[in-house]
Amino acid sequence: MKKDSWMIVGCEWLWRGIFVNLCWIAFTALGLGVLGFFPASVALFTIVRKWLRKESDFPVWKTFKQVYVKEWKRTNGIGLVFYSIGLFLYMDLRIIDSFMSGMLASFLTILISIMLLFLLLVVCYFFAVYVHYELSNKEYIKQSLLFTLTSLPSTIGIAAGLFVISSLINQMPGLIPFISAVAPAFWMMKVCLSRFAFLEKRLQQQY
Repeated sequence: MKKDSWMIVGCEWLWRGIFVNLCWIAFTALGLGVLGFFPASVALFTIVRKWLRKESDFPVWKTFKQVYVKEWKRTNGIGLVFYSIGLFLYMDLRIIDSFMSGMLASFLTILISIMLLFLLLVVCYFFAVYVHYELSNKEYIKQSLLFTLTSLPSTIGIAAGLFVISSLINQMPGLIPFISAVAPAFWMMKVCLSRFAFLEKRLQQQY
């Protein structure tokens, strides 16, 4: 009986994960990708954060939809900043590839690629910071940048986890509808919550 109970609970959580992943895909598509990615991701991180904090008695669909609608305008405004930086760096790569060659071109390509990876990590922190704290738009970007720069073990942990998950999905593309968003979000939020708790505890000790 106990074994059956664990199986039922496991299946319930598996379905919740798959369902919220499908919600993320649907709502991202609803915003035509670019305008849907940030609000859908914030909704996803909101739900994952609740799960990690042992909150499970809430309707996933209703919560996802409410957060998506509520945060659509604000998150897309902040997302525009990240999109602009990413587009600028990508265009630089295209220009280097088209008009430059030799050692300098190789050096600049590596440098800009590192900057793009850094931008990706900042965005990862942004979602966790956004759903955990109440800040201004400017502070969300600033704190996401600071966490990326000053939380090296957490940043490495996030990068390593994303690499493992992306490698798994690359080998088994059939997993895309089931874990492509919820697995990275779960890992990133778990790492970030641990970091947030550590910093908040240290801050309390100072006072």
